[in-house]
Amino acid sequence: MEKPHSSKSFLSEIITLAKAAGKAIMAVYSKKDFGITYKTDNSPLTQADTSAHDVILAGLKTVAPNLPVLSEESKTISYEDRRLWSIYWLVDPLDGTKEFIKRNGEFTVNIALIEKGEPVMGVVHAPALGLTYFAERGKGAFKQEGEKKPVKITVSDYRNSKFTVAISRSHADEALDHFLQKIDDYERVRVGSSLKLCLVAEGTAHLYPRFGPTTEWDTAAAHCVVTEAGGTVTDLSGNPLKYNKPDLLNPDFIVSGKPSYPWKEILRDDTIG
Repeated sequence: MEKPHSSKSFLSEIITLAKAAGKAIMAVYSKKDFGITYKTDNSPLTQADTSAHDVILAGLKTVAPNLPVLSEESKTISYEDRRLWSIYWLVDPLDGTKEFIKRNGEFTVNIALIEKGEPVMGVVHAPALGLTYFAERGKGAFKQEGEKKPVKITVSDYRNSKFTVAISRSHADEALDHFLQKIDDYERVRVGSSLKLCLVAEGTAHLYPRFGPTTEWDTAAAHCVVTEAGGTVTDLSGNPLKYNKPDLLNPDFIVSGKPSYPWKEILRDDTIG
């Protein structure tokens, strides 16, 4: 299977592609009617989801025509086929559809390159906010505002400032509330989509605990950004999330800066997980 050419130009092409998908999303965002339908799991689907999906698939075929693609909007590919993939694209054309429908701007385009179960490149673009986060293995993580020069980002030390926890804007969770009750003094920052992981990557938040269902395409791109920024994305046993599993659901996970907040001590003395 063909591997990507020239890493630097390759990443640049994926950033451009994510922004193109963002423009397709914003074209729908400006309309009164989003063309909302519902999937079999009752989750919403809009014209923006399908438009972004089409833009990304067409672009990836041009960038790396021999690499397979797994997208949220084309997830019916069986594991029997996927298990043979050593390298592939993992895409969420519109992460945070609920935030899109609420018109709060907290939705993203997620494009990741997965190699042997690990994210080695990730681009997270938030078109309504004019923000792009990106990373490639061994080359650091970056944040770009609009078309300004990208700035390198790193996770922050929770001991040096007010301890801040990123939590979902749309997903209430009893397990999370129980977990947070064990923390003495902290500040919450609510945000939608994969931006929660990016807040940890840039050092705005120190921890993002997720107790509840997510899928591989929700986390992969931002996972790479967090890792390259010096943080971790692990299951409750401390193992990094893996990709291209038979079941595409993620386990409960914790995103942490460095040094990591001692969340394992809270879980060890509790019933979560």
